Amino acid sequence: MPAQLKAVLFDLDDTLLDWSAFHQDWESVHRRHLAGVLGYLEKSGHPLANIDLFEEAFRERTSTAWNSARASLRAPHLGSVIFEAAADCGISTDHLDMQAVLRAYEWGAVEGTVIFPETRETITALKANGVRVGIVTNAYQPMWLRDVEIDAHGILDLFPECRLSAADVGYLKPHPAIFQAALDCMGTRPEETVFVGDDPEADIAGAQGAGLLGVLRSTARTRPYVNTIVPNAIIHNLRELLPLLDGWYPGWRAAAAD
Repeated sequence: MPAQLKAVLFDLDDTLLDWSAFHQDWESVHRRHLAGVLGYLEKSGHPLANIDLFEEAFRERTSTAWNSARASLRAPHLGSVIFEAAADCGISTDHLDMQAVLRAYEWGAVEGTVIFPETRETITALKANGVRVGIVTNAYQPMWLRDVEIDAHGILDLFPECRLSAADVGYLKPHPAIFQAALDCMGTRPEETVFVGDDPEADIAGAQGAGLLGVLRSTARTRPYVNTIVPNAIIHNLRELLPLLDGWYPGWRAAAAD
């Protein structure tokens, strides 16, 4: 019996969330957020005499964490990076609360980012037909921090079941573990699940390696991909997803709604 469509998983950045108008440098972005961390450290009895040294340590630790992650696919974690930077500056982190430190970082919607205009209507149409939806992102922020951002963009309500960050799972896409975690979260099998993302290697090769169909959401920012990676389909707008699913899972709208 042919598989029925049960779920669609989405990457977040440049798939649901449009970063094309983001033109800030990340150093400035992080500096603003680190100001809150510095305030927390001072209130906790750990004032830093050299703020520039802390910011430099954070940049170096972030770069090292991501370079290592790209080779190992073990996900970096923002909280760990901040703790390591603090330790580099002579602060004992034994009695620091990582949740409090991350709250002090005050992550939220980034200036210049917006939700793609067709996001809500596409997700709403899937859900109206009984299809479960979820988010899987290669963020190094834990998902509860990305949730603050998603909520600010007004779509948190669309994804009540499954939202996974690599920082929480411990592995980056394309590692199969993060896709399996998503399938476990959704309660579906690979053949019942489609993945949509903008990164050919992380999203498409990763999804296909885990047994899912991989749909490349192509934008001006989509990374080029080698000819060994062949998406099951390419779309330029999320609205194109629904007729694509009609071809792969005939009758899915009626079947999923039953």
